[in-house]
Amino acid sequence: MLNEVITVAKGTLLLSGGIDSPVAGHLMATEGTDILALHCSLEPFTDNAPEEKSRRIAETLGFSAFYVAHLGDALAEIARKARQRYYFVLSKRLMFRVAEALAHRQAAKFLITGESLGQVSSQTLWNLRAIEAAVDLPVYRPLIGWDKMDIVREAEAIGTYPISVGPEVCDVLGPAHPTTRAKLEVVEAEETRLHYDALLEGSLATLKEATLAAPPAAQAK
Repeated sequence: MLNEVITVAKGTLLLSGGIDSPVAGHLMATEGTDILALHCSLEPFTDNAPEEKSRRIAETLGFSAFYVAHLGDALAEIARKARQRYYFVLSKRLMFRVAEALAHRQAAKFLITGESLGQVSSQTLWNLRAIEAAVDLPVYRPLIGWDKMDIVREAEAIGTYPISVGPEVCDVLGPAHPTTRAKLEVVEAEETRLHYDALLEGSLATLKEATLAAPPAAQAK
């Protein structure tokens, strides 16, 4: 059934540059999905290394397109105006909305993430539900039940691990003690502290497509 749903369809992959999301994108691509990769940059609070890693991963895996949205200013506003313990859920909801907007523009049918249950604080059942409620498109999480070491082994097998390995920077603005049981009504109330329409509009204004080199297999021909 899954193969029937996604064959020849486009999906928008949230590609962080870490270990997990490239594996998720690869698994969906092997099922026939045309992958549009989106990297949400945290610059100026990080350097551009995560963006460059994500671009190299998209090239290595032969994804059809690679987009970048610069969300640093928007995420800083979330960190400043909303309660800190909800930062990770709120920031992921913004990223999902940007990904959904890109999907609508490019006729993609669903979103894809590298989330796996319980691996980090934002990836609990409660938080995943609150995050996913931000969008209307289906969200595929092909790694949801995977063990971290299995993900690492798959990343090594597909050639993305050497690119992805390194310090994680996604928590640069996050709290030391985030919520793990976010209630949707509370999260939505936190968003009222923000000028959300302007926040999303400003984030979408930064969305650009980046040029990809041909995948290694194509270059070798």
